[in-house]
Amino acid sequence: MQHAHLEKILSFINSIGIPVQECDLPTETFIPGIKIDKGTLLYDPEKLKYPGDLLHEAGHIALMTPEERRKIAGDVASFRPPGVDDEVAVILWSYAALKHIKIPIEVVFHENGYKGDAQWLIEQLENKTYIGLPLLSWMGMCSEQDFPKMKAWIRTQSA
Repeated sequence: MQHAHLEKILSFINSIGIPVQECDLPTETFIPGIKIDKGTLLYDPEKLKYPGDLLHEAGHIALMTPEERRKIAGDVASFRPPGVDDEVAVILWSYAALKHIKIPIEVVFHENGYKGDAQWLIEQLENKTYIGLPLLSWMGMCSEQDFPKMKAWIRTQSA
């Protein structure tokens, strides 16, 4: 079921202006089969376990300032110091994206992701408990009243 949604996810990511490139990646990456390099989402189809992870990682790129997108290499955890991450906003961005492209929520919030909290996140999102929504709104990407509809998929303003 997971890989059935890969083309839809890749098409969406490309359509919003995030470059995606298929390539061979080392066995060890933070997310299996995925790496971010200077705003480009690299993926190895042989090592990719969950295509929904591509959508989540695209969310990290989408929420970076334009300056950050030009600099990042590796994974987000090694780029930003602890406590400066935007994970709650990325989760909401991912949710809005999966609703927009009409894929099941479990494709992104799969049982082996989110440190065992995927089911809890699904329950929160489906019950419209949008933790972190003010952050996504502050970034100028949505209005709190219309979420999960997005005004913009890519952050254009600097911090």
